Amino acid sequence: MGSGSSVLPVPEQQPLTEAQQELYDWLADYIGRHRHSPSIRQMMEAMGLRSPAPVQSRLRHLQQKGWITWQEGQARTLQLLGGLTGGIPVLGAVAAGGLVESFDDIQERIDLAPVLETRGLFALTVNGDSMVDAHIADGDVVLMEPVSEPSRLREGTIVSALVPGSGTTLKHFHRDGRRVRLEAANPAYAPILLDADQVAIQGKLVAVWRQV
Repeated sequence: MGSGSSVLPVPEQQPLTEAQQELYDWLADYIGRHRHSPSIRQMMEAMGLRSPAPVQSRLRHLQQKGWITWQEGQARTLQLLGGLTGGIPVLGAVAAGGLVESFDDIQERIDLAPVLETRGLFALTVNGDSMVDAHIADGDVVLMEPVSEPSRLREGTIVSALVPGSGTTLKHFHRDGRRVRLEAANPAYAPILLDADQVAIQGKLVAVWRQV
């Protein structure tokens, strides 16, 4: 995820018919309880339908009206966009080892919006074990707040930092004069030392999300 990355805007939502609203409300309840989308067959049974065609038609209309995203033929790709259920975008992966390229596209969404409403929050999936002593493990999702003024960051703040041409890494932030030191929370990894103008601080850590 580069410093110029952006999140695609959600389409303006249009009013739903009674049948479309019924399906959307059921989807919101199901996904809220199970944390994944249902199958077409489950939607058919819930709506009292004997054919997948009406369900697929309603899903197409929900997508066109800006209430869901969905790849037709792949029910498990369905995600809600309405109200607070849109969640926080997972923008890519962040290295907690070496430096790796991360992604510009939104891969999934985490439903933390009801409790965390800080403007501009984004999430990154951690790759590697360099932050284990900070209780951040491989596969965790870190919730980040954008940093508008890196000069005001406190020493030791955990940040996601973009090194042009190399990628994004998650590390403790330190200032050494005109240089920046990105320090791991694992003695097996050496600090990364760079001129300050070579580093773009994208965000600072707000929370760690671990699915168990």
